[in-house]
Amino acid sequence: MDRQAAREYTARSGNGFTYVALGIVLIAFGIVAVVGRPSPMMVGVFGVCLIGGVLCLSGLYMLQPNQGALMTLFGSYRGTDLAEGLRWANPFLVKKKVSLRARNFNSEKLKVNDLRGNPIEIGAAIVWRVEDTAKASFDVDNFEAYVLTQAESALRHLALSYAYDNLDDHDTVAAGGAREITLRSGTEEVAAALRQELQARFAQAGIVVVDAKLTHLAYAPEIAGTMLRRQQAEAIVAARSKIVQGAVGMVELALKGLEERGLVQLDDERKAAMVSNLLVVLCSDHDAQPIVNTGTLYN
Repeated sequence: MDRQAAREYTARSGNGFTYVALGIVLIAFGIVAVVGRPSPMMVGVFGVCLIGGVLCLSGLYMLQPNQGALMTLFGSYRGTDLAEGLRWANPFLVKKKVSLRARNFNSEKLKVNDLRGNPIEIGAAIVWRVEDTAKASFDVDNFEAYVLTQAESALRHLALSYAYDNLDDHDTVAAGGAREITLRSGTEEVAAALRQELQARFAQAGIVVVDAKLTHLAYAPEIAGTMLRRQQAEAIVAARSKIVQGAVGMVELALKGLEERGLVQLDDERKAAMVSNLLVVLCSDHDAQPIVNTGTLYN
């Protein structure tokens, strides 16, 4: 049988200073009455005043800002007082103070597989607070332990939903023409997905996610070296591609400039030789070594 979830509501309580004054007045009145006219009736009045004064003083409790007092009577929920300062409520109520302040923790570094099956390490910083004291106290056994466990589960599910990084250029665009979101490149999107996942899991405990972001993301040690070499190779290829594109543009400008100024007339063979030499000079990793040619291209 499904049990109905607890729901927070405001408890009946009063200003504590009022009950302090009332308690002192009752006790003082009883003392004055029994001392001024000692008689069995005055003793009874003193007893009633003393009991009333004790009840007024014993129901006092204090709440700080962003703190609530959850009240129960013989195991039955009787509401939550969220007003700060000196408060008073029925002395027979059990008052449990619950902090409503924001809390944060850094999750442990988890080793999981990403969407492509690559082992990665992932960790997150999560900020949360209690919003519903009744749910936090009655719908889960220990809401702090519940948060830690559900946060780990949500982080594992997040890692399985995204790839660590784009492996190839054609992977940067997913189906439908949209950019593929990865753990490394889609920082804001991944953080939003993590907050949504956590909120769905924390809702049962009456907890709100204030913020959540990844604080650690790396390949697992067993493949980190291989992935580093791959990234280095991609960087070298990209750099070479830029160099070649620039060199071709420079050669084109050089040939065009020579032709426009009429400094020299080059046939196809000489143009090919010039292009070859310029590309070697511009694309080489080493400084060019000058060579004096005493002959011609045709000897």
